[in-house]
Amino acid sequence: MKTAIILHGMASKEEYENSEHEAPSNLHWLPWIQQQLIVNGVLAQTPEMPAPYAPVYEDWKAAFERFEINENTTLIGHSCGAGFLVRWLSENKVQVGKVVLVAPWINPDKDPVTDMFNFAIDPALPARTKGVTVFISEDDDKEMLDTVAILEKEITGINVIRMQGKGHFTFGDTGSREFPELKDLLLS
Repeated sequence: MKTAIILHGMASKEEYENSEHEAPSNLHWLPWIQQQLIVNGVLAQTPEMPAPYAPVYEDWKAAFERFEINENTTLIGHSCGAGFLVRWLSENKVQVGKVVLVAPWINPDKDPVTDMFNFAIDPALPARTKGVTVFISEDDDKEMLDTVAILEKEITGINVIRMQGKGHFTFGDTGSREFPELKDLLLS
């Protein structure tokens, strides 16, 4: 059975604890892409990761590994969720399906906000996937642009799709809950 796991990014504590604010797993394009995958026969999950305002790698890893992950599993991450996938794939020699990193962040400035990204990137990571694609918008924050530069330097064989005017691929930046370019890539 084809499956997909879609990981959200890092929320502020105020957003996360505000009952009137959507949960991180229900923001932006995540619910839309989940639905698109489901109607096309892919069992897609968008788990809520623990304490997304102060992510701890071991906690996220435990939540993530509750799912069966194999060569039929597509992995999609946004921002911090994408950075988590880079670390998890670097440290776990598991064969997976497609991997898509949207506006990835691995804390290139090493700000003390999280220690989630104290790891060595595995340059051979794509060999255990059905392809690694990065979506980045040229008008995203410098930290994300720097992250993509690091990934391009460290990882052999990734596909980088550069876009314009998408910011950090959030609803506030794009004005849309849809992400047709991602859907086309995932269903091709």
